[in-house]
Amino acid sequence: MIMNNKNTVFSLVLILVLAVIAGIFCYPAPYNQLVDNINSKYNWKIWHFPETNFKLGLDLKGGVHLEYQADLSNIADQDKSEMMEGLRDIVERKVNIFGVTEPIVQIYGSNRIAVELPGVESIDAAISWIGETPLLEFWEQRPQEEIDKINAKRAELQGKTTLEEIQKIADWQVALENPYQRTELTGRYLKKATLNFDQTTSAPIIELQFNDEGAKVFEIVTERNVGKTLAIYIDGKSIVDTNGDGNIDDSDLYAPRVDQKISGGKAVITGQTDIKAAKTLVQRLNQGALPVPLGQPIVQKKIGPTLGAVSLNNAIWAGIYGLLGIIIFLIIFYRLPGIMASLALLVYCLILLSLIKLIPITMTLAGIGGLILSISMAVDANILIFSRMKEELKGGKDTITSIEEGCNRAWPSIRDGNFTTLIVAFVLYFLGTSFIKAFAFALILGILISMFSAMVISRIFLEFMAKGRLGKIKWLWS
Repeated sequence: MIMNNKNTVFSLVLILVLAVIAGIFCYPAPYNQLVDNINSKYNWKIWHFPETNFKLGLDLKGGVHLEYQADLSNIADQDKSEMMEGLRDIVERKVNIFGVTEPIVQIYGSNRIAVELPGVESIDAAISWIGETPLLEFWEQRPQEEIDKINAKRAELQGKTTLEEIQKIADWQVALENPYQRTELTGRYLKKATLNFDQTTSAPIIELQFNDEGAKVFEIVTERNVGKTLAIYIDGKSIVDTNGDGNIDDSDLYAPRVDQKISGGKAVITGQTDIKAAKTLVQRLNQGALPVPLGQPIVQKKIGPTLGAVSLNNAIWAGIYGLLGIIIFLIIFYRLPGIMASLALLVYCLILLSLIKLIPITMTLAGIGGLILSISMAVDANILIFSRMKEELKGGKDTITSIEEGCNRAWPSIRDGNFTTLIVAFVLYFLGTSFIKAFAFALILGILISMFSAMVISRIFLEFMAKGRLGKIKWLWS
């Protein structure tokens, strides 16, 4: 339905204001500089627009890309998906501990984890942060008779300094056995560890929280070990500092005592007096709470910041050239409607870029490709409208009526064409890897805004021009 002049002008002003705000939000530096000059000259307090940068992905900013293949051989099929989700969450937590900005950790396939660390320059450092096989385990005491045998054999070997002397003792290998043995409780059940302090003594307290399944396992393990101790190991080494040297090493064989059966999946470790050691313990617990071993990465790739800057520069110029080419095409073949469509296209770009910055969306080369493709989709919608308009003009209808009929008749084709593309884009987003997801999400966002641009912004521009003197010059429209 064609709007009256007042509504058309009001809508046009709203669109222009929206375009100006979006443009300032995308590039606030000139506006903020102008505001500073005005505020200093007239002592005003005009507010600034926040100056935030676009989030750039690994291929544009540079960094490290790692891919791991998790060992799911001992995991039941129905639990594999849950294990991979837990693995992803913990790997993401670990890289966040080391201050990596905007890491991307994603699952693809049935047993692979992709880790993207923008701004990281060392592959070795990235691998060490994530860890090769940081498997957390809780060990319980062996039966007392076995512990007595181990201790007796160790006492028997006291004073034996050479291998020949040791090997003369019968069953000397017993002395090397660990007085603790593995339990079914591992890092796959640990959700997180946190550091708190006793309100009375201010002593550090380590709080453990297990998942639902882990709460049941933990209850069983603590029930059969009341009055005994549970040792905490990561990759077969104790992770608790008991000798006060600030280091966690093989000399630290501290094992927290179980005072009672623990239900509910929450427990505390007390007895630590050194805050630094307690923080280290919490960090090690969180780093080691991997549901399954990761191993070494099967793919290691480093992208230098120089290459990323060149890629970004090339992508920007490709977008600019493509946009100029589309504008020239529209103006040559569609005259005044082409000019209006070009203006709508510029507004579309400003709105799209501002949303990318506001959400925010991490931009990659693939994402930029999706944005450029969505621009062509926006142009395609305009072309359908213009073609319908020409048919109405040839039928003898006036310009205003031709615009209304052109938009109404073009809408089913625009709707169906964009809807089918959206279906494909959603499939790519939910099933694709990180780069494909970036392309798909950018395409989805671009298509949705392009439909608004063609059916609302372009239409308002056309109606505004048609109601003026230019609306009577037929050759400008046909």
